[in-house]
Amino acid sequence: MTEPTRRAPLSADLLPATGAWRRRDAVGHRQFVTLSGRAFLLEGGGRLSDVTVAYETWGRLAADGANAVLVGHALTGDSHAAGRSGPGHPTDGWWAALIGPGRALDTDRYFVVCANVLGGCQGSTGPASEDPATGSPYGSTFPVVTIRDIVRTQAAVADHLGIDQWLSVVGGSMGGMQALEWGVMFPDRVASVVAIATTGAASAQQIALSSVQRSTIALDPRWRGGDYYDAVAGDGPHQGLALARELAQVSYRTEGVYGDRFGRKELDKLDDTLTLWQRFDVEGYLDYHGAKLARRFDANSYLIINRAMDLHDLGRGRGGLERALLRLRGPLLTMSISSDTLYPPYQQEMLRDLVGSLGGECVHHLIDSPDGHDAFLLETEQVGAALAPFLAEVEKSRS
Repeated sequence: MTEPTRRAPLSADLLPATGAWRRRDAVGHRQFVTLSGRAFLLEGGGRLSDVTVAYETWGRLAADGANAVLVGHALTGDSHAAGRSGPGHPTDGWWAALIGPGRALDTDRYFVVCANVLGGCQGSTGPASEDPATGSPYGSTFPVVTIRDIVRTQAAVADHLGIDQWLSVVGGSMGGMQALEWGVMFPDRVASVVAIATTGAASAQQIALSSVQRSTIALDPRWRGGDYYDAVAGDGPHQGLALARELAQVSYRTEGVYGDRFGRKELDKLDDTLTLWQRFDVEGYLDYHGAKLARRFDANSYLIINRAMDLHDLGRGRGGLERALLRLRGPLLTMSISSDTLYPPYQQEMLRDLVGSLGGECVHHLIDSPDGHDAFLLETEQVGAALAPFLAEVEKSRS
C-alpha cells in the first residue's frame, strides 16, 4: 500500500499561482482612485508610484457629507463587505448582515465605504500589481507597508469622495487597527471610532503566530522568493499559503467549537493499516479553508498585510500608547469577544480603561460567543445591537 501524502481536497492543478484580482478580470462593484503626481512615501522607507485604491460604496452621501462611515477589513478581507458573489467577487460580502437597508449600518441612512488595503490583492496596489517602472508585477520588490500607510491611502479615498469627516471608522481585527489609527492620525476627520476584537499594539503571541504563518509561505519552494506570477496553475505557492490559512484558522476558533463540530470523526477511515496522513474530519475542514483562500488571495499579499499587523503599535513614535490615545477627539466603542484567545478581551478593556483615565469617552461591549475571534464576523446580531445605538448617539451629538 502506498502511503498518501497530505494534500488539499482538490487537485493542485486547479489552484492558481495567485488568486489576486487582475486588470483583465471583471471589475464587479469596485471603484478606483489613483494617487498620481508624486511618489507615495511609506513609513518604512519604501516608495510607490501611482498607487491605486479599490473601494466600494453603499447608500448615498449626504450633501454635507456628514453620514459617511468607513469600514476597515481584516487580513484576508477586501472591499466587498456587502453584496452577492458574482463576476469580480468570488465570495459574498463578508459583513453583509450589517450593511444594508434597516441594518446596523443602514444604507438608507449612512453612506458606507470599504477600501481594499494597500498591499492587498483585490484591486488596490499590491505585490501582484504591475510596477509602473517595469510593467511587470512587483513581486519580491514590493516594500513593507504599515497600518499607517494603509490609513493614508484611505484618506485619499475620502478626499476623492469629498468626505471631510467620517461619522465613524469601524472595523474588527486588522480593521480595528485601521479604525484606531484613523482616530490618532486624523482626529479632526473622525467623529467616532469603533474597534472590535483588536488591540493598541500587537502582542508577542500575536507576532509569534503570524511569524509561523509567514514562514510556511517563504518555505514553499514554489514561492520563488516572491517572484512566481508567471507560474502556471498548480505551480505557485498554494501549499504555503494554504498552510498559513490553516494555522490562522485554528487560532480564529476555539477548542469547544472544534470539539462540538468535529470531535474525533474520521474523514479517511482508520483501518488496520495506519498511515501518517489519514485525516480526521477537522483536518479536512482545514484543508478546505486553505484551498479556498488559495483561489482568491495572493501569497505575497498575505506576507505584506500580516507583517503590517505585527508592526501595529499606536504608541510607536508618539511617546507611548497613552499619549497616542490623547489625540482621540470623539467617542470610542470597543467590543470584546468572550472566547477570543487571539485578541483576548483584556486588550480591548485596556483601551477602554486608558481612554477613560485620560478623560475621554469609551463605551465597551462584550460579545458573548463560543466562536472565538471569528465571532466579529459571525455574531452580527450582537455586533449590530451595540453598533447601531452608538452611531445614533454620535449623530445626535453632531446635530
